[in-house]
Amino acid sequence: MTKRLGIGFIGSGFVAKFHLQAWRGVRDADVRGVYSPNREHAEETAGIAQQLRIGEARAFNSIEEMVAAPEIDCIWLCGPNHLRVENMQAICDAVSSGKGKLLGVACEKPLARNVGEARRMVQLVEETGLLHGYLEDQIFAPSVARGKQIMWSRAASLTGRPYLARAAEEHSGPHSPWFWCGELQGGGVLNDMMCHSIEVARFMLTEPGASRSSIRPVKVSAQIGSLKWSRPEYVELLKKNMGAAVDYKNKPAEDFARATINYVDENNNPLIVEVTTSWSYVGAGLRLSLEVLGPEYSLAMNSLDSGLKLFMSREVKGDAGEDLVEKQNAEQGLMPILGNEAAEYGYESQNRYMVQCFLDGKQPEENFYDGLEITELLMTSYMSAEQERTVEFRPEGLENYVPLVAQGLWKGR
Repeated sequence: MTKRLGIGFIGSGFVAKFHLQAWRGVRDADVRGVYSPNREHAEETAGIAQQLRIGEARAFNSIEEMVAAPEIDCIWLCGPNHLRVENMQAICDAVSSGKGKLLGVACEKPLARNVGEARRMVQLVEETGLLHGYLEDQIFAPSVARGKQIMWSRAASLTGRPYLARAAEEHSGPHSPWFWCGELQGGGVLNDMMCHSIEVARFMLTEPGASRSSIRPVKVSAQIGSLKWSRPEYVELLKKNMGAAVDYKNKPAEDFARATINYVDENNNPLIVEVTTSWSYVGAGLRLSLEVLGPEYSLAMNSLDSGLKLFMSREVKGDAGEDLVEKQNAEQGLMPILGNEAAEYGYESQNRYMVQCFLDGKQPEENFYDGLEITELLMTSYMSAEQERTVEFRPEGLENYVPLVAQGLWKGR
């Protein structure tokens, strides 16, 4: 194969840099560009790509300039949620006007802040005719992919399909101020992280090779709460760390959410997904957990059950950091270490898959349509939490619904 893809990144923050770390395990594509409204940040991130030797990346002054650059074949859309549609519009306008040519675009989670915006993302990509991928890293995590393969081939094939999946993502809070602001992010932890858990649980319950529609969501029951960050002492801590715009006394977002989603399979057999997510979890660091139950088997995974651990006594008093695990909360005691977070969380396999699909001119199986359905389930969960009842899927009014958290009207505690 002689063709190599040139990849451009929109966004220069935490997730973009995670992708760069993962790119060391990606073949047939180089990172060639970065755009950010902050030129200094774009240059810094392009420099990281160069240092990692994953491509001769340069900073661009605009999305249009990057799309027009002959070395850019595909865009990875990794900017903030409130700029998602605006950035996608800029990509599609540049392509439609003939300023540049692209093969495809891959979008980070969530696809949008609400269903209306998610449908606009789908409409734009359909009108432009671009291949599109939805960047849900967890379904590409080696433990998840291998676990599904073995579970279905050895256990489910002999005793019956799995019927219950539980998934959770938990940590102590995001890095950047906009994540904490419901109006910018589209909600709180439910919108930010439950997208992962819903999709990985759905993925595990879907037979390998079967379409997404082979299992169908029918109803949703959810709760949200502000358990930690709207307490007075933590309101002040947030302001100190994130700035005065993050005001959890007057405009809190949820830091805990749970949902139960009832599905049915092709034979109308009941399936259940249970998901929880939290910004109020305090442990060694980010914790991803997954459990799947079937008639005669079970599967379990916890990202903090790492094979490598390091104990440090109270005499070890170094600077705080995240050199052991993402969202690290301590520098002393018995600490798990993830040898390659970008690989273990699924970023490497995900990016390899998207690159291969775009090179082959093939539509990725995980795409904007999946991102749209996840957004629909997230918004239905918000509806259920606000109404304090189980909601049939898809409920009336979903298209124009915006959660109270995202309007800045939710009262939290």
